[in-house]
Amino acid sequence: MIEPYLGEPKRTIEVLQKYDFVFQKKFGQNFLIDTHVLDKIVKASQVSKDDFVLEIGPGIGTMTQYLAAAAREVVAVEIDKALIPILEDTLQDFENVSVIHDDILKVDIQRLAEERNGGRPIKVVANLPYYITTPIIMGLFENHVPIDSITVMVQKEVADRMQVGPGSKDYGALSLAVQYYAEPYIVANVPANCFMPRPKVGSAVIRLTRHKVPPIEVKDEKLLFRLIRASFNQRRKTLANGLNNDSGLSFTKEEIQQAIANCGYPAGIRGEALSLEEFGRLSNELSK
Repeated sequence: MIEPYLGEPKRTIEVLQKYDFVFQKKFGQNFLIDTHVLDKIVKASQVSKDDFVLEIGPGIGTMTQYLAAAAREVVAVEIDKALIPILEDTLQDFENVSVIHDDILKVDIQRLAEERNGGRPIKVVANLPYYITTPIIMGLFENHVPIDSITVMVQKEVADRMQVGPGSKDYGALSLAVQYYAEPYIVANVPANCFMPRPKVGSAVIRLTRHKVPPIEVKDEKLLFRLIRASFNQRRKTLANGLNNDSGLSFTKEEIQQAIANCGYPAGIRGEALSLEEFGRLSNELSK
């Protein structure tokens, strides 16, 4: 197999010019043009020759080449029709790569993992469009796709949000959801000049290693996440009022107040003050 040759700005420009490629704002396209960062991502993802890798948004195939050199098999899912002929060109010498032209949010990843990897855990690697980072990551976790780890380039602010605890302004539903499913670790901060075109915000690579067993035991996972979302939907409100105002929850105000009291939390507490464990306790109390 040939060595990855994309990643230098000069090579990227050559490919883009050859195909008269126009960046699509709606797809949030920012291509990596720094080989050090590419090496860092692949190293952080801990991909080996035993691994099946799902790449989301391969662009012109830069990171795909690096992943192909490290993995057993790579499936790359690309939504932009204009990039498909480019990928056929840049990946033609990498025999362990296949490209699917589709929207990742519509792909049956469970089935893909079953067919291509015998249902064993897969690794996900991506340079994610910032506007759909949360739906993609939450979709992978909530649908219980067999995943070993997710290593992604995201907006720095989102990476920070994924790993903070109570008491920080960045703490929210995403922090709790990610920490319920995985162990977050920020691998590197990546400046804007490592991309083409340059994004207006800083980026970071974060690895989410899936917990073998969730860190807390809850009777009803769906209820736990309803409570979390409801309490952060109206951050200014107390926890009791936030939960009471959520039409998706079928508890009376009295039941909510009683459950909060039974957990030993102050009546006027806000959702942002509760840890994952404390949300778990409240969820189990309401499940009764």
